[in-house]
Amino acid sequence: MGTPHSAHFSQIDSIDQVLRTAREKFLVRPEKETRLWVKNSQGSFERLYNTRVTVLDAALKSGQAVLMETRNKDGTWLSTQPQAGNKASEEDEDCQCQPGICGLTNLGNTCFMNSALQCLSNVPQLTEYFLTNRYLEELNFCNPLGMKGEIAEAYADLVKQAWSGQYRSIVPQAFKTKVGHFASQFLGYQQHDAQELLSFLLDGLHEDLNRVKKKEYVELCDAAGRPDDEAAQEAWQNHKRRNDSVIVDTFHGLFKSTLVCPDCGKVSVTFDPFCYLSVPLPVSHKRVMEIFFVSMDPRRKPEQHRLVVPKKGKISDLCVALAKHTGVSPERMMVADVFSHRFYKIYHLEESLSSILDRDDIFIYEVSGRSAICDNTREDVVLPIYLRERTPARDYNNSYYGLMLFGHPLLVSVPRDRLSWENLYHILLYRLSRFVTRPSSDDEDDGDEKDMAAKDSIPKAGHVVGNSSQNPGPEQAGPSSGVAGGSRAPVNNSPGPSHWPPRPRRKHLFSLQTVNSNGTSDRSNFNEDTLAQPYIAIDWDPDMKQRYYNEVEAEGYVKHDCVSYMLKKSPVRLRDCIELFTTMETLEKENPWLCPSCKQHQLATKKLDLWKLPETLMIHLKRFSYTKFSREKLDTLVEFPIRDLDLSEFVMKPQDELAPEMYKYDLIAVSNHYGGLRDGHYTTFACNKDSGQWHYFDDNSVWPVNENQIESKAAYVLFYQRQDVARRLRSQQGSSDSPAPAACGAPPQF
Repeated sequence: MGTPHSAHFSQIDSIDQVLRTAREKFLVRPEKETRLWVKNSQGSFERLYNTRVTVLDAALKSGQAVLMETRNKDGTWLSTQPQAGNKASEEDEDCQCQPGICGLTNLGNTCFMNSALQCLSNVPQLTEYFLTNRYLEELNFCNPLGMKGEIAEAYADLVKQAWSGQYRSIVPQAFKTKVGHFASQFLGYQQHDAQELLSFLLDGLHEDLNRVKKKEYVELCDAAGRPDDEAAQEAWQNHKRRNDSVIVDTFHGLFKSTLVCPDCGKVSVTFDPFCYLSVPLPVSHKRVMEIFFVSMDPRRKPEQHRLVVPKKGKISDLCVALAKHTGVSPERMMVADVFSHRFYKIYHLEESLSSILDRDDIFIYEVSGRSAICDNTREDVVLPIYLRERTPARDYNNSYYGLMLFGHPLLVSVPRDRLSWENLYHILLYRLSRFVTRPSSDDEDDGDEKDMAAKDSIPKAGHVVGNSSQNPGPEQAGPSSGVAGGSRAPVNNSPGPSHWPPRPRRKHLFSLQTVNSNGTSDRSNFNEDTLAQPYIAIDWDPDMKQRYYNEVEAEGYVKHDCVSYMLKKSPVRLRDCIELFTTMETLEKENPWLCPSCKQHQLATKKLDLWKLPETLMIHLKRFSYTKFSREKLDTLVEFPIRDLDLSEFVMKPQDELAPEMYKYDLIAVSNHYGGLRDGHYTTFACNKDSGQWHYFDDNSVWPVNENQIESKAAYVLFYQRQDVARRLRSQQGSSDSPAPAACGAPPQF
């Protein structure tokens, strides 16, 4: 700390005057960056952020100590060095690195932030703006929409450290803390979207650096039949009256938005500013689904099929696709979602395929053409069948058994005139004959006699048979142990007759029991809708299951030839994405347009066109797709040019034929996302503004790469620089003392 100096100021002098006086007294060189701190009554120091206020407004008192701090050569401040966080290691103390080739330490799921920062750091005109301290004159401390200049200063600190050439990597802890302070969604260490952070950061930098200190009210106007040039010029001027910053200069462009009312034909044309393009990816309207087909023929093993169906199709489309492979009519199929040995859901033919997730286990069962699960008029009844095994329960007197679901459930067609327990037993024994061995005549005495208990008939709709107090069978005793309750499958009315013959008291391999839709307890002991479709459980004793039930055969299946089919994902061009973005569309029901002519909310047609292009164009590829039932990431390869991206055909504004570089762009950075929705990793490709060399930034690791390594399925956000801007920046660098940088389009040399 230097020798203290005294100075006299009027209460109407600005803090900026205090700073200039301090710089003079301490002989600080003009290029040195400084800031002021004031010592409060508690003995601690507070930062004087706004240098434009007066001594009176800053509440400075006579004799109060003011401290001036100068920025270190490495871009840090002495006041922040004791805190966690600027240097990555002691090895960097004597490091002389290429400016800008500096990694960012991952603080814990902060790769999204690192990727976004590396992309912005390699936007030449924005980085030069901070490195040359031009931002200090434009800090807006009074903007109610801003963050009192703190985000801009935190970003400036980070850029100065990264471009100081003193570090191989730095720890962005201070910046992370500042972002979390102003945007609670980024608090903590959860993974986030890099594009969402970019959107927040650009908006925050814009408001902190907005040259408009007091925003006036500006009414948005429709073109109202005026020439597009006139309406667009007015819209841009109105935008600049409220928004004027380096972010607007660098990233903002202008859309032409056209809405047409489908009823009265009213055409509304407006011109709206944009900061980036979020372009959709052309996607296939087909979907590949894997299912298992279970034939009525017990000799045939279940077949695994891979079916191509419409992405917005119905369950019936799934059956039609399967019919082409099996020859079984779609009318003889029932589709179910099987989870944890039970039916999670039995689908109706008119339900949407979007309700089925890729991870669901879908079984399609062949049933008789005369059967239905809910139609009382059909000749056959479809019964859902579960398999359960008795296991000894840990009770004090060991008086009952627990029941555990196992294997795959079945949907079995039973003729209405054969609805009896004995007939059902033989029907099921036939359906299980591929993996259940029939006992010989010598083994008959070993059969299960437990099914002699309680139930006299399978209950019909509206009737549940009560317990038998005389012969309480063990299978009535209670819930299945070890199977947690899940969502219940839809249940329907049973078309059974009013009375079935009682079950004969004979020895069987297994017993039959009516259960609830989860298969975990007796219907007679379970308080559920008495009109529910009965579910039947096949209960096995462990010794009988071991002797007659072949588990290996039961779990066996075969793969149909179609399983090897893969839906080809052909690459798309970036031009295709932009063309799709500018295609006319109809508004969704959730977002109608209030027509100013007919005064009604209308599902109008909307078309977006590019009118004014920004200096730096940020293109966000919409890889993440969200629907009511599913979320997915599109890993389609998007082919994008490294140089000479020509957007002239998409710009509606009359073009200057003498300046074609006004519509051509060169790539300068790419934010990549690897992985899926729940987990993933962000990295960055960026072109150094000084050397023209491409580098790959993976958190704190950085290494040079070739241009042919940049294009990949992971590309998520693309940064392009307009060619006339690049030429202007090179000429400015050439006229200064520093060497002119190489163009990012130039191939790197190794």
